[in-house]
Amino acid sequence: MTADLRHLRAFLAIAAEGTVTRAAARLHVTQPALSRTLRQLEQHLGVRLVDRSTHHLRLTAAGEAYRQRAEAAVAAVDAALDPARAGTWPLRLGHAWSALGVHTTTLLRRWARAHPDVPLELLRIDDDRAAGVLRGRSDVAILRDPAPDTLTSLRTATLLTEHRFAVVPSDGPLAARPELSLADLAAEPVAMNPITGSTTRGLWPPGAGPARVIDVGNTDDWLIAIAAGRAVGVSTEATVAVYPNPDVAYVPLTDAPPVTVVLAWPEPVTHPSVPALVALASEVVAD
Repeated sequence: MTADLRHLRAFLAIAAEGTVTRAAARLHVTQPALSRTLRQLEQHLGVRLVDRSTHHLRLTAAGEAYRQRAEAAVAAVDAALDPARAGTWPLRLGHAWSALGVHTTTLLRRWARAHPDVPLELLRIDDDRAAGVLRGRSDVAILRDPAPDTLTSLRTATLLTEHRFAVVPSDGPLAARPELSLADLAAEPVAMNPITGSTTRGLWPPGAGPARVIDVGNTDDWLIAIAAGRAVGVSTEATVAVYPNPDVAYVPLTDAPPVTVVLAWPEPVTHPSVPALVALASEVVAD
């Protein structure tokens, strides 16, 4: 038996829904047919992808690893069959927040002049720490302080480092200070994005972290929480450039380490223009 795209979609539906019942409804097939398709894929690969020992199905370690490959493969096929993209092959640059900060517009304009036949699509992907590059949703990703396990299957190029800033309500007492320390923020609730943010409790010394953390799902919700006076935050100079807000003040942090910004892409590349983008981005941030 040869596995095909149908098997990958079946596996991804089960992984996303957590039960065969919901996955079957999502794909408009019967439960026995979907279970049979999953078994066929596992037999083809020679590994068990799904742990069926509980009512709520869970992926095995092999299934978690294979999920990224399956998502990338399905995304590539969907992109190739998208009528809206017929005749063009856009280069997708993913980021979780703030793109390249003050360098973003320069990169986009210089790319458009140098490569008019290759559209550069800037995609903000909030739900993936790797900004879609591991799952085929982007061809290249801008990552900040990426976790080592994110980079095991990627090539990278370091672009720059960014200073961190405290982000506080503009009408609060901290906004009037010329600079702040992490200790100044610890007494306040701190808004953090646990999926794509570069701020964690580990930024503070042991035992000196914030007493309360407010989890947010994206940069917009993070900014709203701070502007409304519900929290403070920590970000980088890129956010200062990209998200000016009259209700938020950006104050330099004196004792927080800088953030490293890298470009990351798979090998082999998923778009032939990836090397050109890496080279241009390096030039732009160096200017």
